[in-house]
Parts: sequence; C-alpha cells; structure tokens
Amino acid sequence: MNILESWLRSMADPALDTDALAHVLTMAGLEVESCLPVAPPFTDVVVGRVVKVDRHPDADRLSVCAVDAGGTQATVVCGAPNVRAGLCVPFARVGAKLPGLEIRAATVRGVESQGMLCSAKELGLSEDHAGLLELDASAAPGANVREVLALDDHLFDIKLTPNRADCLSVLGIAREVAALTGAPLVAPTIQPVKPQNDALLAVEVRAPDLCGRFSWRVIRGVNARARTPEWMKTRLSRSGQRPISALVDISNYVLLELGRPTHIFDLDKVRGALVVRWGEKGEKVELLNGQTVEVDSSVGVIADAAGVEALAGVMGGEATSVTDDTRNIYIEAAFWWPQAIAGRARRFNFSTDASHRFERGVDFASTVEHLEHITRLVLEICGGEPGPVDDTVKALPERKPVRMRVARAQRVIGVAVPADEMADIFRRLALPCAVDGDTFVVTPPPYRFDLEIEEDLIEEVARVYGFERIPVEAPQTRARMHARPEARRSLHAVRDALAAREFFEMINFSFVEPQWEADFAGIDAPIRLLNPIASQLSVMRTTLIGSLVANVRTNHARKVPRIRVFELGRVFLRAPAHPDGPLEVAGVRQPVRVAAAAFGHADEDQWGTPARPVDFFDLKADLEALYAPTRVRFEAAVHPALHPGRSARVLLEGVVVGWIGELHPRWQQKYELSQPVIVFEVDAHSLERTPLPRPSAPSKFPHVIRDIAVIVAEATPALTMVDAVEAEKPDIVTQVRVFDLYHGKSLPAGQKSIAFRVVMQHTERTLTDAEADGARDAITALLGRKFSATLRS
Repeated sequence: MNILESWLRSMADPALDTDALAHVLTMAGLEVESCLPVAPPFTDVVVGRVVKVDRHPDADRLSVCAVDAGGTQATVVCGAPNVRAGLCVPFARVGAKLPGLEIRAATVRGVESQGMLCSAKELGLSEDHAGLLELDASAAPGANVREVLALDDHLFDIKLTPNRADCLSVLGIAREVAALTGAPLVAPTIQPVKPQNDALLAVEVRAPDLCGRFSWRVIRGVNARARTPEWMKTRLSRSGQRPISALVDISNYVLLELGRPTHIFDLDKVRGALVVRWGEKGEKVELLNGQTVEVDSSVGVIADAAGVEALAGVMGGEATSVTDDTRNIYIEAAFWWPQAIAGRARRFNFSTDASHRFERGVDFASTVEHLEHITRLVLEICGGEPGPVDDTVKALPERKPVRMRVARAQRVIGVAVPADEMADIFRRLALPCAVDGDTFVVTPPPYRFDLEIEEDLIEEVARVYGFERIPVEAPQTRARMHARPEARRSLHAVRDALAAREFFEMINFSFVEPQWEADFAGIDAPIRLLNPIASQLSVMRTTLIGSLVANVRTNHARKVPRIRVFELGRVFLRAPAHPDGPLEVAGVRQPVRVAAAAFGHADEDQWGTPARPVDFFDLKADLEALYAPTRVRFEAAVHPALHPGRSARVLLEGVVVGWIGELHPRWQQKYELSQPVIVFEVDAHSLERTPLPRPSAPSKFPHVIRDIAVIVAEATPALTMVDAVEAEKPDIVTQVRVFDLYHGKSLPAGQKSIAFRVVMQHTERTLTDAEADGARDAITALLGRKFSATLRS
C-alpha cells in the first residue's frame, strides 16, 4: 500500500519528522518497508517562463528561446515540440545537477545555450520525454521547482497484514496515526448533494448472500472530457495509479482516499433495469482489461436486460464503460460479502484493487456517505445534474460485542497495563466500549472486520501501548527432573541408530500416488484427499515403501552408486483403532512406522574388498542391530511389494511387527531400477521397547566349541531348530548359532545340511572334553528327536 506523506498529513499531522512517523507506524504493526522521496535529488532547477521563441538559424528542429528565470534572462537552445511563448517549465541553470547529468554552458550549432529546459524524465519524475514538463501558469519565475511541485514529499510503502483491510486507504492510515500520536484526525468533510432531478434506475438485489447493501445515483449532463485537476493527478500518480480520464480518476481517488471501491457506468449504455445476482453457467462478459471471461453460479454479477455488465466487487464491463463521449452516468457503491468475493479475481488470473479490498471487508455503513463524496467531486470537475440517492439494504454483518478481561490482557502482554490506559487506547482507536466489572465490552465499528475475539482486542492494546515499552524477558518455567524410563527409548534414538548405520533420513509427503498404494500395499481404495495439492498426490499412504522407492529411483537416476535411506512417519489405515493404540481421527488409524531401503553396493568402494551388491541379509543384519538386545524372528511370507521367495515377516514375541525383503522384480522393472532394492518396514513402537540390562560376571575360564552338521528336510526352518535347542540346551551351553548351509548332489533329494556352532563355558571351572562332548551329543539327540535330523558324515 503506497501512501503519500503530504496526503496523509492533510488528515493527521503529528509533530514528527518523516523517519519518526515511519517508525511509529512500523512499531504499531503497519510495517513501512520503504520511505522514499517522490523525486530523485537535483539542484538549481527553477521555474522558467519562456518569453520568446525563434527558429534556430542552422537547425530546422531546434528553437532558440529567451527564458525568464526570475530577474535574469537566459538564452536556451531547445528541441521540444511543445515549447512556446508564455509556457512555464523547469529550467536547469548552468551548474545544475540533474540525475546522472550536470548542466554546462554549450554552443549548439553556433548558438550559445545557457542551461536546459527539462522534461519529466530529465528530472526523474517519470519516463515521459515527449515534451517539456508544463507547470502551472501562475508559477513565479525563479521559484524552486522542488517547492513548486512538492518534490520533497515522501512515499510510504506500507506492508499490511491481511486482516487490516481498514488501513487500505489514506483515511485508514490517518486513523492509526491519530490514535498512535494523539494528533487530531481531520477526515474529509462530506456534505449531502441536493438532487436536481428525479432520475432513477431500477435495481433489484436478488442475492442477499452476495450483496448486503447497494447504493446508487444517476448524474446527467456530465462533461467527461474535463481535465482532471493537477492536484488529483499528482496524488494518484505518486500513489501508483495512472491518471486516465476525469471520471475514472475520481473513482480511483475515492478508492485511495476512503478505501471505497465504486464503479461508474455509462447510463446510456445500460439496457433496462440492473439486477444483482449470482452468475449463470455459460454467461460471458468482456471486462475493462479486455479479457472475456465466462462466469458460473459461484461468481456474483451485475446484469441488465442484455446480460452481464460487471463482475460484482471485481471489475466493470467494457460494454457500459465511460468514455470521453459519456454524458449521463450511474454511480454505485455497494457492500459485497467478503466470502462472496474472495478468490473470484484469482480464478480469472488477475487481481484488482476493488477485489483486494472487498474480499477482506469494506465499511458497510458508509456507502451513502461515500456516494455523496464522489458525487461532489464529479460535479466540481465534470459538472452535471445529480439525481436522488437510492439505497437498498438486504443484510449487513452483525457486529457482536467482544469482551476483554483486564487480567487476561495483562497476563498475555506481560505488562500490567492499567485499566484506565486500556480505556484510553480504545477511545483513541474510536472503538466504542463499556466496562463490566474488570472486563471491557467493545463493539467493533463497521470498518474493523478484524476484531472478533478477545485476543484481537489484546493485540490492539499491546500495539498502541507500544511494543517497545514491553520488556524483553526470556520465558521462565520451573525445571522438573523426570526419571527416564530405562525400558523405553525415544524415536530420536532410533533415528540416531539408523544414521549410525549409514542411512540418510527422508521426509516425504503423507499423500502419495494411488498407483503406489496398489503396487506396494495391494490396496485399490485408499483414503482419498478432497483437495490434493497436486493431481497425482491424491491419496493418504498406508505404507512408507512407495515413498522410499521413489527416493531410491530419484537418486539412482542421478548416478548415485550406493543408496541407503530411511523414513520415520505415519501411515493412514481405515481399520478401527485400538483404545490404547496410536492416534485416531475420524475413524482412521495413524500408526508410526520406520522403513528403510538399501540399493547399490553393500559397502563403500575400497581397494581391499571387491564390490558386491547389497542383499537381504545385509538389511536383516541392520534390522537385528536396531532391535538389539531384543531378538526378533523372521518368518517367510508373501507381501505385495516383495519378492515371493525373498521376503519375511518380522516377529517380536510372537507378534508380527513388520516386513523385510527384496522388492518384487515386477516393481523393479516398472520403476526402472537396475538391481534389486532391499526394504524393511516395522512398527515404530516395537522399537521403543528395550529390555533392562541383566548384569553377570564374565567367566575367567576358557570356552569350548563344538560344531554339529545335520541333515534335515528342506522345509525345516533353521530358526525353529535354534529355538528348540535354546529351550532345552544343557546349562554349560552359552550360544548356539548357524554358520553353514549346504545344498548339493551328495545329499538326498529334499534334504539340506545345516551346521551349528555350539559355544560352552563354565563360570567356576574349566570344562573337560567329556563334558563338552556330552553336551554336543545331547543337542544332536534333541535335533534328531524333534526334527528327524541325522549327523552328516
């Protein structure tokens, strides 16, 4: 929002310089991003009156001018097409310094030139260099041009938060300045205009949910070719509005001055009565910007008998726009409901000053008052005969009182602001309030749509009281020591453990492509999003595998040779939630999972070891280390995402907590991966449980090792055999593990050889060979009894 300082000070002029005023506004929440002069610095440029103009003797396009610079007369060679006798223009004397230029005496085609007559571009005021900058004829020759044109004025670029629609005008900022500094507020004086005829145009408001109030009047016999006053053009152009024509400029001026968007129709182009309604599918309108748009039932319109003439609260139509030939006009000022305007302009890929204000909320109580103001400006500049004001009120916002407790405000602000000062702040802000015990009851004015709850009033008190008066204090709380449960570890510890094993953490979206769910979870109907941020990311994930495969694929496409990634995040399941289970919202379970994927080389490249691809057992070792010291079991099973013969369920204390395996070859080919991806996905809460350590004294006696190789049926799981031995092993056996597996022609069909290493040790003495052999034989007999195992010769 660009605010001209002189315009602002015409309504509220505190005893502060420019920088101090900018600081006050910024500290009150109206951030002044920049404060720049309206013109760049230049010196020794005065008003010059052209006394005489003669043709240059040696150049057809040059003129030799005699210029009165206030008591002195100078000869200047000029090539501007609009130079003429009696014209007042900026005159840069010899020695003047302009933006990027210093004026020196020069001889032009044999004629000495003692200065330069300036265009707007040469003074840095605009890009217009078609001719000299013409000044008012009453300007005194020799007067400083900076003073004549008020070029020492400043422009505030104020960054407003979306809730402060009341400050989208000079009057709105002036209210703030008056409240913050105590300077008197001098709002524009608005007097009703007496009707001179009874001209009316019928208007019907059919959509009260679109338009709450519609005010209008007819003015006949205007002169649309009238010149916009220089003071108005100056204020408009310096505020960022390009002057166009008198009627358009007046409408834009009231927009900037009062924050009131209005629209002026050419009355003679309106066919029949006007109707304010929602659009109908298929209707089109050509707008003032030359764009033709098609509306529907969600877009408000102003229509006549021929069709749509304007987009309500957004932009007028070309068919009824005013031109230099316009004689009779129709002016409307309305209150459009913010929710009925929000987003409509952006739907058509543009934005307007009117929609920017209406979608945030515009004063609904002053439509008639502002209509009178614009009428008076039209009459003063363009003439005409006004008709009576017509005003239709359908439905206006209810301004419910907002209560603010004094104690609550003091606690939130952190300073014991006295109640009397709070009352004074509300008075300065022109917020009507009553006192109910230790509570203020404030009724928001019609231009303050941002005051709805107690915290809004607390914010008003804090910013007017002064943020710089609030001491900076670090938040304090009582430190309490909590015992850390030894049998539970945090998910951060799980992250650290995976990072220590060379995995990189990924953070992916919780919404994924529907095809991922079908491929990696076997789910055809996942939970769909009503408003996805991208068309392909339209469902909530039930597994983390798809996201990790996408991460692997992206890095593989960029020639990364070794990829190890993991993610810790929620998945979203339709199954009913357990009372003690993870978070449930709207019947959807959201358990936390931990998943990892490995691809490429098993180890970093090195000279001493040949490279090999990562396999199932590499990731199995990582998962076992993650659960350590708890032992997990792996049971062969089929999963939609995994290779049928290279996948397993992960079991903890007999409960399935996840899956591990090699990506199915079908998905490996579909997702363009040159080698298998090994993945696991487990329940995060199963990793949080960890057993308490059990201290034991190490034995000082040597251990004894015996190896046992047995032949069993191919289908017999090795883990089942180990579990059986662990359950019934002799006391001196400390460890039993598989160290070899053999399939070969030397074995009977359907048989395999498994070799176990048995480690034995006693805590009080050295074992004898007889004791070790006895324990070995006991284990061999156990395997033979339970699994029909025979010793391999």
